[in-house]
Amino acid sequence: MARQEKGILLHYGNISHTINKIMPFSGIDGEKFLRIVVAPDSYKGSASALVVAQAMERGIRRVFPTAEVCKMPIADGGEGTVEALVTATGGQFQQTQVTGPLGQPVAASWGILGDGQTAIIEMAAASGLPLLTPEQRDPRLTTTFGTGELIRAALDAGSRKIILGIGGSATNDGGVGMAQALGIRFTGDDGAELPHGGAALARLRRIHLEGLDPRLRETEITVACDVDNPLCGPRGASAVFGPQKGATPEMVAELDAALAHFAAVATAATGRQAAEQPGAGAAGGLGAAMLFFTPAQLRPGVEIVLDAVHFAEVVKKASFVITGEGRTDFQTAFGKAPVGVAKVAKQFKVPVFCLSGALGDGTDTLLSHGIDALLGICDQPMTLEQAMREGETLIEAAAARLCRIIRAVRSLR
Repeated sequence: MARQEKGILLHYGNISHTINKIMPFSGIDGEKFLRIVVAPDSYKGSASALVVAQAMERGIRRVFPTAEVCKMPIADGGEGTVEALVTATGGQFQQTQVTGPLGQPVAASWGILGDGQTAIIEMAAASGLPLLTPEQRDPRLTTTFGTGELIRAALDAGSRKIILGIGGSATNDGGVGMAQALGIRFTGDDGAELPHGGAALARLRRIHLEGLDPRLRETEITVACDVDNPLCGPRGASAVFGPQKGATPEMVAELDAALAHFAAVATAATGRQAAEQPGAGAAGGLGAAMLFFTPAQLRPGVEIVLDAVHFAEVVKKASFVITGEGRTDFQTAFGKAPVGVAKVAKQFKVPVFCLSGALGDGTDTLLSHGIDALLGICDQPMTLEQAMREGETLIEAAAARLCRIIRAVRSLR
């Protein structure tokens, strides 16, 4: 059920029953028995996952000053995945200059996890939509070449395990730019290398695999992919994601035909049937290229992140978990971070609370996906701009309100 009171929207199941499951404590002395795991995603455009986790901890400390708080910033494979994983594992940030989506130089950040061996890359850092102004967006021309350069940088650093997040792309080139950076040649009838961009794939005649970096054969690549779109057709990369990258209806038709042609040539060259696989259409077809040309496996991003930080080991001894994201609605159930966190926590019967920047349609459905209660952080009517500007303050205050509710309900026992 849901209540609206003084601008605060609270969705909850049987919250009293939920709080009764929290590890028993009494008064100030009992707080030391509380072990609270804080595992939010970023509030996009407002605060990174790490900043959100820090704000939540400050709110918790207002009410439970001596509780043990374990901060585990989480991501689902998109923006913030590198920061979340490097921070959570005690790894190191790296920076490499690469080719941007329109050929411009870009200083792209990536990371090596705390094990010293696993590289974490966000393709958006090299080939992402935020790297272009709205006027520059043209998926006929944009390339994933810089993403391939980041993979090559990870190989040069000695990594033989790579996690690649493929959200937020500016591209529709079928991942051909990425493959070019790793040594594959794509030529037309004249034998010349094709230029960058999705439109050029219509002229593809031959794929030369012999130059592919041999180190990839001994590398484990896991692709964080949270969509199940095929490469082509009405649900394909061009039709579904092309318009947000600047494609007109005419461009969508052109690009879809070019990708279909690319898929036919790639299937003949590799013997692999990748175009219809779920996720092949992710990131303008980068998912398909990873399946055609590398030993990659596609998995839901939040599962990869939670496995990498050994979340199950941390959460199984928790009193409760606080997660969150910028906007929570029915789409959160489709593999986003809060539901991924809840799925693991419920294996150990640990209560999960979600603090969100905004609560949209369908949030009640999440109560059947392991989340026990959802709270919006805004404590009064305000504009989106104000909420984003004051995000840290609002998150801290909301975490404190949640903890006061928990403390009050427990005191009734």
